[in-house]
Amino acid sequence: MRVLVVYAHPLETSFIAAVHVRIVDALRAAGHEVDDLDLYAERFDPVLSPEQMRSYVDPSKNTREVEPYVERLSAAEALVLVFPVWFDGLPAIMQGYFQRVFVPGVATVIDANGLFHPNLWNLKRLAAVCAYGESRSAVAKKLDPPRRFVRDNIGVLIDPDGRLDYHALYDMNFSKAPRRAAFLRSVERAFSAW
Repeated sequence: MRVLVVYAHPLETSFIAAVHVRIVDALRAAGHEVDDLDLYAERFDPVLSPEQMRSYVDPSKNTREVEPYVERLSAAEALVLVFPVWFDGLPAIMQGYFQRVFVPGVATVIDANGLFHPNLWNLKRLAAVCAYGESRSAVAKKLDPPRRFVRDNIGVLIDPDGRLDYHALYDMNFSKAPRRAAFLRSVERAFSAW
């Protein structure tokens, strides 16, 4: 399977960086073709330009600035998102990736009535792996915005028979080494079984 891994963290020494490496290694060891998109390393520009905004609903123009990223997404059969949760959401660079790459004609199609319909049916599987600074109960009180974003904004675009997996380490700011190591092992097992 061709798997696009979209990773967002600026520090190579972070726990999320270690998670990212485990995921990529596990997928490759399982025989998958991995396209590893490190948004920071590739210096992805998350800012929607005035030109792209003006042509946002025009599929003949709206991908001109991000065509290589659109090609990578279109070639994938699965998408894995790896990110820290900051301020109850995804990092700005990853939000920018969705805003600039998941445009009409790519992630959706617009019908004659102006209604948007899912268009990423090439993706048979979607997974998100993240770490929250807060406890699971604190996140639950806020209705878990990152999980809802992945499920309700990205998950609805993939193949209707596709599978969504969500792996989260909560309370990262107060976690001990054994708990983090257990999470790494759990993630490795999960992606080795893909």
